[in-house]
Amino acid sequence: MQELVNIINGYIWSSALIYLCLGAGLFFTVLTRFVQVRQFSEMWRLLMSGKSSAQGISSFQALAVSLSGRVGAGNIAGVAAAIGFGGPGAVFWMWVVAFFGAATAYVESTNAQIYKEEHDGKYHGGPAYYIEKAMGQKWYAWTFAIATIIATGILLPTVQSNTIGTAVEQVFSNSGSIETAIGVISYAKLYTATAIVLLFGFIIFGGIKRIANFTQIIVPFMALAYILISLIIIGLNITQLPNVVMMIVGDAFTPMAGFGAAIGWGVKRGVYSNEAGQGTGPHAAAAAEVDHPAQQGLVQAFSVYIDTLFVCSATAFMIIITGTYNVHGVGDAFIVQNIASDVVANGPQFTQMAVESVFVGVGKPFVALALFFFAFTTLLAYYFIAENNIYYIKRTLNIPGAVFMLKVVIMTATFYGTIKAANIAWGLGDIGVGLMAWLNIIGIIIIFFMSKPAITALKDYEAQQKAGVKQYTFNPKKLGIKDATFWEERWEKRATEQGKTEQS
Repeated sequence: MQELVNIINGYIWSSALIYLCLGAGLFFTVLTRFVQVRQFSEMWRLLMSGKSSAQGISSFQALAVSLSGRVGAGNIAGVAAAIGFGGPGAVFWMWVVAFFGAATAYVESTNAQIYKEEHDGKYHGGPAYYIEKAMGQKWYAWTFAIATIIATGILLPTVQSNTIGTAVEQVFSNSGSIETAIGVISYAKLYTATAIVLLFGFIIFGGIKRIANFTQIIVPFMALAYILISLIIIGLNITQLPNVVMMIVGDAFTPMAGFGAAIGWGVKRGVYSNEAGQGTGPHAAAAAEVDHPAQQGLVQAFSVYIDTLFVCSATAFMIIITGTYNVHGVGDAFIVQNIASDVVANGPQFTQMAVESVFVGVGKPFVALALFFFAFTTLLAYYFIAENNIYYIKRTLNIPGAVFMLKVVIMTATFYGTIKAANIAWGLGDIGVGLMAWLNIIGIIIIFFMSKPAITALKDYEAQQKAGVKQYTFNPKKLGIKDATFWEERWEKRATEQGKTEQS
């Protein structure tokens, strides 16, 4: 199984996908004239000013839901793996893919807002919707929807739950084990898997509002606590910080693990962590209540900064500054070995050891707790994304009990992932991320060459900004954007109400 997973990943995560991710980010950065820099202050304003409605969630809630997908195991275990297999230079490429990826996040999330729909009194949208409407290729949209249901409903949950299980097992290393039909399982992992599934089931059976309410409280709190701990560790080793930064930048171009390894692992774990271009963020973006599609695009671009430049960097600095990492070479050889050779790179151990080196007796449980909340909220985001694509398919083919079946499958995958080995869980997750990234990035590039909806929306938004309007509006027909039915109906309704007011 592990060998098969590795072979599939070798094809999916070839250098072609790595350069496609970087190239798309650079492409959209130039086309939007560095929107991620120019509109930074507007991103912050929008984040604080959004309101929810009966049909949709607020901009902040949408950010929290998307961040719950972005801020997860990738920020703790993923960064450790990038350093462990690509050297410290891999962190630099995570920064690069985040900076350029913010422009990609703007484009995909704005597209999701433009082409969203309202079903059963709720907003739904995402790549499947904008691929069908903007590209006019329903078969491609269905391919993405099915791939996303498999990825977020089966493959990706195993990574998040496995990381929680591994972290808890590190804390309770003497918990004992039990022999089962699928191998020896520690009691720590077994109890953790049971607790995760029970809590997970309680929340996902409550719908998007319950998910949004849970994540908007937990995600900011845990992210701030995690960054605070990292700042204390960095502060206590502040004299080493310049050398660490120089090591990261220097190794990015002449790294100890080889240039290909650094850029490959940096981009792979960068995309896994911040999800820019992967096609997951647009689902939460479509659910937001906004006055103009570009507003949610800007908010989602900001979420990439939070994920990689803040949380991932915090993890990287902690690991490197405390020296609690190894760098794997060819076979069983190590290019750098600072800690025991049996410490797994594909897990949270590097990070736990980094915190433990300063906060003795507290490090392992703290990272386990942080991982629980980060990874658990990511599980919620994955369910939300998979459910969105189920609703997309139900527009054409109504499968009775499809949503209930999804809940059972994702809970089963979560339990299985918690108790299995880390390498196979991460391998399955990489397959899911890679499939979605290939389909989505190619899709948004084709859509750009066909109609440029996200760029047109940005120009319209910036024109209204310049005019100093108090209430932003979006008229897709005037801008030449077709099939944006939700916004067309909203514009016509507003025009009718305004006409009645003037008559009275």
